[in-house]
Amino acid sequence: MPITFFILELIFVSIISVMFYLSMQVYSSRVIFIPQGSTNSIISYLSKSGYELNVVDNISLRFFLGYPQSGWIDLEKTKMTKGDFLYKLTTSKAAMRTVTLIPGDTYYEFFQNIANELGLSFDILLEAYNELKYQDDGNIIADSYNIPIGMDEQFLMYYLISHTQKRYSEMSHKIFGEYNKLNWYRYLTVASIVQKEAANDQEMPIVASVVYNRLSRGMPLQMDGTLKYGQHSKRTITPAIIREEDTPYNTYKYKGVPPSPICNVSVGAIIAAIKPKNTDFLYFVRDKTTRTHIFSKTYNEHLANINYTRVKESSTPIRSVATPTKPIPKIHEKNQIEPSVLSEPTKPIDIKSLFENIR
Repeated sequence: MPITFFILELIFVSIISVMFYLSMQVYSSRVIFIPQGSTNSIISYLSKSGYELNVVDNISLRFFLGYPQSGWIDLEKTKMTKGDFLYKLTTSKAAMRTVTLIPGDTYYEFFQNIANELGLSFDILLEAYNELKYQDDGNIIADSYNIPIGMDEQFLMYYLISHTQKRYSEMSHKIFGEYNKLNWYRYLTVASIVQKEAANDQEMPIVASVVYNRLSRGMPLQMDGTLKYGQHSKRTITPAIIREEDTPYNTYKYKGVPPSPICNVSVGAIIAAIKPKNTDFLYFVRDKTTRTHIFSKTYNEHLANINYTRVKESSTPIRSVATPTKPIPKIHEKNQIEPSVLSEPTKPIDIKSLFENIR
């Protein structure tokens, strides 16, 4: 009888102890990551991540609650009991929200959108971005991203930029056999101009050829798109802006390409920058009736195309690449910000040599 009573008392004390243990408070971020693996490995991972878990938690999961979910899960709150925490490990799934970075949008626009959609701080996003960025823009590839609700600004920015760098590295190794970040971002800069200027994917390799043809001849790009950077992405470029804005993004004033990408780009724009179409085109003008561009090899052809589009539209004249509607500001022979300055070769050169001439 005493032995039976002792056993019952031991069981009772054990149950009370476990109940007390499971009622202890746990503080956690709302969204946490659970790796794939055995219960033991998950307990070990969470312990290393700051959660005080032990054999009781292991037994509770193994024999009573079930196997934990894997991936990002939404605990729905940040303060709970240990028992509730273990239960949510087995039943919760992350509430995901899809955010899309549209090709041609700048980091500034994207952060405004995700701050609104995910309830995050724009200022903290921008601060985290500035700590991790390689150049001003082009650090996040245009794509749709499934983001767990509750992910904080720093971790989100780390995820977006590290994911993009992995994509860039994979693409560069496939094309060049290596990932030279500086050279890659030079291509991204051209790709961003193509992204802003091309009317569609089919035009991208042709617009890229115009960029390289003008650069190789020492001509200023004179493209409005380069002035639509950062928080200026949606502004209308006027003759006054062209005359007065003295930045290396003003390719009416400065030869060469801007000092960094002007926006985030699609894979198609990157491929176009690396493998442009072989053309002799130096100019293009937008046909508003078709929303595409008409390309030309000479300035006289370009003027004829401008007149053609004016007749078609029966509206105001179109200002386009190298169209001197008003006196163009004096061209600076050298850009003031590295590495965007180009030397002026006497004849066209291949793309590889062209980038080697960027100082």
